[in-house]
Amino acid sequence: MTAQRRVVAEVLDGEHVHLTADEVHARAVAKLPEISRATVYNTLGELVTLGEVLEVTTDKRAKRYDPNAHQPHHHLVCAQCGAIRDVHPTGNPLADLPDSERFGFTVSDVEVTYRGTCPNCAAA
Repeated sequence: MTAQRRVVAEVLDGEHVHLTADEVHARAVAKLPEISRATVYNTLGELVTLGEVLEVTTDKRAKRYDPNAHQPHHHLVCAQCGAIRDVHPTGNPLADLPDSERFGFTVSDVEVTYRGTCPNCAAA
């Protein structure tokens, strides 16, 4: 693994991490000043292709990168500031879709996004 890839992986490490490519780049530069924006974008693309990182789009804002690619989860998004948190509700959303609403589809995946206001925005 190259130093550049290692730094991108380190930046993405942690819980509830949903950074844009520019945020990843800014944090990576702090650790490895010579890392280029193109290298960060290319590395993120490779990580998405490998299934190590999820590309998340929850609104009309920039794509975000979620390192929580191996545990099924949904997202909770603040409608004001765009903060994103991973959530793990109980139940099976795939089973919640009645046969009458599947229109003959064989459904293999579900994406759920919960929206609301985070505590910081609610307090402002």
